[in-house]
Amino acid sequence: MKKLILTLVAALGLAAGAVHAAGANTIAWDKAPNKTNDLASLQNGAKVFVNYCLSCHSAAFMRFNRLRDIGLTEQQIKDNLLFTTEKVGETMKASIDPKQAKDWFGANPPDLTVIARSRAGHGGTGADYLYTFLRTFYRDETKATGWNNLVFPNVGMPHVLWELQGDRRPVFEAQESHGQTTQVFKGWQQVTPGTMTPLEFDQTIGDLVNYLQWMGEPAQNTRVRVGVWVLIFLGIFTVIAWRLNAAFWKDVK
Repeated sequence: MKKLILTLVAALGLAAGAVHAAGANTIAWDKAPNKTNDLASLQNGAKVFVNYCLSCHSAAFMRFNRLRDIGLTEQQIKDNLLFTTEKVGETMKASIDPKQAKDWFGANPPDLTVIARSRAGHGGTGADYLYTFLRTFYRDETKATGWNNLVFPNVGMPHVLWELQGDRRPVFEAQESHGQTTQVFKGWQQVTPGTMTPLEFDQTIGDLVNYLQWMGEPAQNTRVRVGVWVLIFLGIFTVIAWRLNAAFWKDVK
């Protein structure tokens, strides 16, 4: 019994140390703008996705013609977003060869169809994770890609949007905690400017994340809208049923 208690205490101590160590190397997720009903935002997000993400990442469960749901015509899709195929009814497949991708990045880039739904955690929603991840790349010459990320350390993905954001470096501050020195993230130092201002870049990433969130469940807004009307109907029907019940039983003692 004593051995069992000592083992449990040791395990709890190791777990606490692991949690502390993990917390020292992560940052809080920023809140993503939830605008999946904003057609202009979704259209811009789709454009960013096709131009910057679809080269390596597929969205194999999404067809190009489904973009009509966000206000685009079939001709607009063909003229502006159809780069990897000639048929508007085809799925969004990456243009990169999977074998080459594995050689270059160490693994085949994941499919992004439901990425916003699969990345939720204790830090927030999947959209919050993506919004923070895409905005926290920094230059790291020790990595094969030349880039690293605060949310996903040692990530194999390069910063494909660096020309828009510019070159930044994180600023850390050493702090003593529980007898250990940890590096705490304090902010960013802009090394070279990008083609966008920080506000414009954040808005662009917000649009991209909105699109990724919408792509994970295109019928979400319709489902919510129908659900609200169903609840209103049930509320009204409950009142009617209650009054009818009172009327039917008023003479029964």
